[in-house]
Amino acid sequence: MGGNTWYQGKHEPIVSKDLFDLVQDRITSQTSRVNNQEFAFTKLMKCGLCGSGITADEKIKKQLNGNIHRYVYYGCTRFNDKECKCGYIREDDLIKQLENLIDQMSLDEIGIKQKIKAEVERHKKFQAGMLGIKSIIKVADIDIRNYAKYILRDGTNLEKRELISCFKSKVVIKNKLVSLE
Repeated sequence: MGGNTWYQGKHEPIVSKDLFDLVQDRITSQTSRVNNQEFAFTKLMKCGLCGSGITADEKIKKQLNGNIHRYVYYGCTRFNDKECKCGYIREDDLIKQLENLIDQMSLDEIGIKQKIKAEVERHKKFQAGMLGIKSIIKVADIDIRNYAKYILRDGTNLEKRELISCFKSKVVIKNKLVSLE
């Protein structure tokens, strides 16, 4: 028997073809991994147009000179509206917009404030110990904001996820613009 041969069945289908196709579309649209690639910000944001979740996609572009560029795009899963026009935003633009939000939000909005404060103090103590400086360590709001932005730019995916999940408001993407709800 050939594995690629199809036969028309004579039985009544258990589910309709339309329902089967709808389920398959939803399964694929909710996937947050591509080739076992995990993305930092999936399942933490929602579409500001239709309320669906935000998913990610990775694109690899190879130039004629051999250089390879990796781009990650975030966009609506279209779970609630198959025709949603939210569009996609590149991860580097998403991070810049999140940094701007951190500058604007009160530090109480960043629920991870105490952890960041402790980490900044630990880092300053380490520097003081290495440089032999004996001064009072003060952690200002600016240090906390800058450390949060550092996590967005250079932290691990886990650190980025932890930071965003600690925001007291939901992150929303609407027409390539990031805001808090």
